[in-house]
Amino acid sequence: MAVDAQIVERAKEWLGDMFDENTRKQVQNLLDNDEKELVESFYKSLEFGTGGMRGIMGVGTNRMNIYTVGMATQGLANYLNKTFAGQEIKVAIAHDSRNNSDLFAKTCADIFSANGIKAYLFDALRPTPELSFAVRQLGCKSGVMITASHNPKEYNGYKAYWSDGAQVIAPHDINIVKEAAAVKVSDVKFKGNPDLIEILGQDFDQIYLEKVKSLTLSQEDINKHKDIKIVYTPIHGTGVRLVPEILKQKGFENIFTVAEQNIPDGNFPTVISPNPENAEALTLAIKLAEEKGADLVMASDPDADRVGIAVRNDKNEFVLMNGNQTASILTYYLLTKWKENGKLDGKQYIVKTIVTTELLKAMADKFNVKAYDVLTGFKFIADIIGKNEGKTTFIGGGEESYGYLAGEFVRDKDAVIACSLIAEAAAWAAEKGKTMYQLLTDIYAQFGYYQEALVNVVKEGKSGAEEIQTMMDNYRNDPPAVINDSNVVMIKDYLTQKASNIVDGTDESIDLPKSNVLQFFLEDGTKISVRPSGTEPKIKFYFGVKEGLKDIAQLDKTKESALAKIEAIKKAMKLV
Repeated sequence: MAVDAQIVERAKEWLGDMFDENTRKQVQNLLDNDEKELVESFYKSLEFGTGGMRGIMGVGTNRMNIYTVGMATQGLANYLNKTFAGQEIKVAIAHDSRNNSDLFAKTCADIFSANGIKAYLFDALRPTPELSFAVRQLGCKSGVMITASHNPKEYNGYKAYWSDGAQVIAPHDINIVKEAAAVKVSDVKFKGNPDLIEILGQDFDQIYLEKVKSLTLSQEDINKHKDIKIVYTPIHGTGVRLVPEILKQKGFENIFTVAEQNIPDGNFPTVISPNPENAEALTLAIKLAEEKGADLVMASDPDADRVGIAVRNDKNEFVLMNGNQTASILTYYLLTKWKENGKLDGKQYIVKTIVTTELLKAMADKFNVKAYDVLTGFKFIADIIGKNEGKTTFIGGGEESYGYLAGEFVRDKDAVIACSLIAEAAAWAAEKGKTMYQLLTDIYAQFGYYQEALVNVVKEGKSGAEEIQTMMDNYRNDPPAVINDSNVVMIKDYLTQKASNIVDGTDESIDLPKSNVLQFFLEDGTKISVRPSGTEPKIKFYFGVKEGLKDIAQLDKTKESALAKIEAIKKAMKLV
């Protein structure tokens, strides 16, 4: 095939003296031998978007490498120097276990320091939430985390944080994107200033762990049930540094880790995908739990911001909890203990995303605690915490995609905190003579049975993107009046920021940022959310149904009924 002349020209620029010899050799090899990879590597520039940057590693403008990372960092440095002119500017930098993560983190430190910005660089891999904590603890104006979360091994990424310890949001996100887009490789100051780089080590870890311990609500129950057997796996990631340590420091004595997965390895050799949302990623941990007779299994993703768990059901078999179930257990535990400890006075709140189970809102209502709904993305949960800081107190929050947080000293989802509190909730339940599974069934008995499901419809390429947009336009301009024999009673359109009550014909404004999301609320209590993915070529459909549950003995039948209803809704919407 004939390669576009512009792509060839762009590639040849990477043969210049400003690029290292190995890069030049790889680019020349693409020019000579691999037209397909040449096109993929150079047909566009890897976009530094509002959430940072993520891509396949390799040479080229559309790949993660020291030059694309360098341009992003130079853009961020330029913006910081303009925004905080005349002030001391400090940044914190951390990285996960992925291939090249340490190199990219060191590159960031060099560039920031070359631009007169003090850089705190962790001495080895660390969890994303510890980076968020470091930004706040050290008085930094910004932070960078090198991670691609739970993406496949070929990927790496770059997440930018602001002075509040949260991922950047408006207006800074758009402004940083503009600055980064204006930077050329020749503009990047790669030669660091060692005097402006400070290394953070284990001493700093302990400062963070002390804060995590301060969230403990049931130390007496932990002391009584310190022999609970817990299996934990970091899936070759950063959690190995801190999760077993915080469990030990809180008093748990029977902690088993998956030896093969304790080794940080960017190739993630023991799993298909290092994602705790996938059952396969917990296979080795559950196998070890069966051997040890453990009660609880926990797994965190490579940068230790998400956590998945497995517990024993009433048949003594391990079952995986989905993100909504884990969020429900954690939220119920936090609210109950805050009440038991006399800490609820009407000035507390929880936060969930709009696609997360409505069970969390039902719980908050029962405890007379305010519940905020925010757009998908933990940065929006962090934004609510920031806006309420000093006025009301954040108890906890979470999202269906396995991310949870408690306390206000971190502003991103935190698997270290979550694992600590999940283990604590297990000890609290044990003191009541219950398993974690029984705790969940108690919640259902009290609030009703909630069942959620997610359907991803993948549409690749340019034509796929257009098809997704057409689907959204059709739902927006010609919304369904009835779905699965139940009337649509409310439509929320987050792009027009309007909530339409179909029953009485009134509209209300939605006080959230504009986003291409639609929600349909049905007469029978069902919630359906539709949104295009921000990072992948897919459109996502989230389903949430509620069934009454008067007798816990009817749990299995109720679950079957809820799942059948979701399948019927999928058919009605022509998704199966």
